[in-house]
Amino acid sequence: MDFFEYQERARKRTGQLVVLYGLAVLGIIVLVYIAVVGLLVFAASRDPDAAQRDFWAPELLLWIGGGTLALVGITSLIKIRELASGGGVVAKALGGRLLNLGTRDKTERKVLNVVEEMSIASGVPVPAVYLLDRESGINAFAAGHKPEHAVIGITRGAAELLSRDELQGVVAHEFSHILNGDMRLNIRLISILHGILVIGLLGGTLMRIAFYTGRSSRRGGGAGGIIALGVALFVIGYIGVFFGRLIKAAVSRQREYLADASAVDFTRNPDGLSGALQKIGGAAGHARLRSPKAEEFSHMYFGQGIRTLWNAFATHPPLPGRIRRIDPRWDGTFAEVAAPQRVEEPSEAAAPDASVVAMPLATVLAATAVAQVGRPTQKHLDYARSLLDRIPDRLAQAAHESAGARALVYCLLLDPGEDVRARQWERLDRHAKEVADRARELAPLVEQCGPEARIPLLDLATPALRELTAMEYAAFKDDFEALAGADRRIDTFEWLLRHVILLYLEPHFTKATKPVVQYYNLQGIRRECAQLLSTLAREGNEDEEAAKRAFELGRARLKGVDPAAVPFLPPEECRLRDLDAALDKLATVTPRFKRPILEAAGACIAADKQVTVEEGEIFRGIADILGCPMPPLLPGQPLA
Repeated sequence: MDFFEYQERARKRTGQLVVLYGLAVLGIIVLVYIAVVGLLVFAASRDPDAAQRDFWAPELLLWIGGGTLALVGITSLIKIRELASGGGVVAKALGGRLLNLGTRDKTERKVLNVVEEMSIASGVPVPAVYLLDRESGINAFAAGHKPEHAVIGITRGAAELLSRDELQGVVAHEFSHILNGDMRLNIRLISILHGILVIGLLGGTLMRIAFYTGRSSRRGGGAGGIIALGVALFVIGYIGVFFGRLIKAAVSRQREYLADASAVDFTRNPDGLSGALQKIGGAAGHARLRSPKAEEFSHMYFGQGIRTLWNAFATHPPLPGRIRRIDPRWDGTFAEVAAPQRVEEPSEAAAPDASVVAMPLATVLAATAVAQVGRPTQKHLDYARSLLDRIPDRLAQAAHESAGARALVYCLLLDPGEDVRARQWERLDRHAKEVADRARELAPLVEQCGPEARIPLLDLATPALRELTAMEYAAFKDDFEALAGADRRIDTFEWLLRHVILLYLEPHFTKATKPVVQYYNLQGIRRECAQLLSTLAREGNEDEEAAKRAFELGRARLKGVDPAAVPFLPPEECRLRDLDAALDKLATVTPRFKRPILEAAGACIAADKQVTVEEGEIFRGIADILGCPMPPLLPGQPLA
C-alpha cells in the first residue's frame, strides 16, 4: 500500500470512527433513558398516591438525548481543543522534557541526530523531541495532528539502553506513524473515549454526593434513588469505555505491524528494530510507563506501555509475533538487559551509499519520486546523513539556537547582486542588529555548503524557530518579507521558503486552519491544474514551444480529464505569486487524486531530462503544500 492509498484509507477510517462514535452515543442515550424511566416507574409503583408512569415518555427522551449529546459532545470538544496545539501537550502530560537543541550530552545528542536524519530523509520538518526522564522502560511515541505539529517522545530507558541502530529502528517506526496520518486518528480516539468516559465519571460523582447527603441528612430517602441512578450511569459509561477500548486496541495492533514493516523498508536494517524489540522483552521495565496518564495515550506508544488483564485490550501485538515478522531467525529467547549500553557514534557502515550519486535526478523525479512520497528508503537516509556530515559544526550549532536559526534563514535570502545585498544588510542592521551580525559570520559558510544544502539547513533551523516568542516571530516574518522583496521579484527558492514558514511555523503562532477535503475528483479543480502545470512549464523553459511540450506531457498524466478543460495559460497568469491560491485549492482534493496532480507536475518538470536544484525545490514545495511528504530528490546529473 503506497502513501496515497494509506491516506485515503485513513480518511475513510476517520469517517468510520465518527459513525462508531455516533452509534456509541446513541446507545448511551438509550441506556440512560431506560435507567431513568425504570427508576421513575419503580418509584411510582412504591408510592400508592403517585400516578402510574409509562415506559414511553417522548419528552423525557428528548431531554435525556439532548443532555447526553451536550455532555459527551462538549467534553470531547474540550479534549480536542486541549490537544489542538500539537503533540507537545501529550509529551508534557507524560512527564516529557523538551530536549535542548544545543545539548552536549552524548545520549541526548544521539537521539537528536537520529531524529534529524530521519526528518531530512523523509521530507518532513524536524519534530520537537521530548525525553521522558522518569521512565526507565524502553518506549517511544509520535504525537500531533499533522507532521508540522508532530513531536517525538523517547523514554530515558530507550535513549540509554538502545544502540544507535536500534534507536534508528524505533524512530523510523514512529516516523511511519507521522507519514501515514496515524497520529491524527490517535488524537481523535483519545477525544472520543474521553467524551464517553464522562458518563461514567458523572455516575461516580452522583454516587458520592448521594452517599454523603444521605449520611448528613436525617431524611435520606431520596439518596437511594440518586445512588441507583449514579450506579446505572457509572455502569453505562464504563460499558461504553469497554467497547471503545476494544476498538482502540484493534485499530492500534494492526497499525503497529504496518509501522514495523515501514521502518524496516526505510532503514533496510531489520536487526535494528528486532534488537530494540528484543531488548524490551529482556529489560526489567519492559516498555511500561509509570505516568498516571499512561493509559490515556496507550495506543500511541512503540511498545505495550501499560499492563492489561485481557489480551483483547492490548494495544500492541505480542512481542514474539512482531519480532518473528521482522527476523524469522530469532530463537525466541530474550537476553537480560541490565545496564545502559555505550553511546555509539555513527559507524563506518553508516557512510552514504555510493550508488546514490549515480542515479539520474530526472529519472528519479519522473519515475519514482511520487511513488516514494511518504515512503523514504535507505538511500534517502544515506543521502540525508551525507548532507548533514557536510554541514559545518558552526552552522549546525547555529541552527539549534534562536538567533542563529533566524540568521541562517536571512543568509539563505541574501541576493548575489551587490546593490540588492547592500539594501538587505541595511534593513537587518536597522531592525535586527544582533541577528545581522550573526548572519555576517555565517554567510560565507552557508555559501560554501552549496544549494543542495539549503533545505536541510532550513529543516535543522525549524525547531529553534518554533521557540520564538510571538513578538520575535512577527518581527522575523517582517524581516523575511523585506529581504525576499528587496530585488522586487520572487524566485523559486524565496517562494518555497515563504511556504515552509507558513506551513511549518505559522500554526505554532496563529490559529491557522488546516485544509479540509472539498473535492473528490479533478473536475472541480481543472483550472487550478492548468495554472500549476502552465507555471511549471514556463518556469523551466524559456522557449514557448518547449514550455508547451512540457505542459502537454504533464497534462497527459491527468487521466479522466478533458484536455480542452486544462488549457495552456498565457505568461501573465503564470507568476509564482498567482500559484498560491491554486495550490491552496488543490490541497483540498481527496488523497487519491493528489497522486495524478504530483505525477503531472513531475512529468512537466522533467520534460527536458534535466532537473535543476530550483526545480527540485519547487517540486518538493508543491508536495508539502498538498500534504504529501516528499523525500529529498537524489542527485545524479550535473545541476544547472
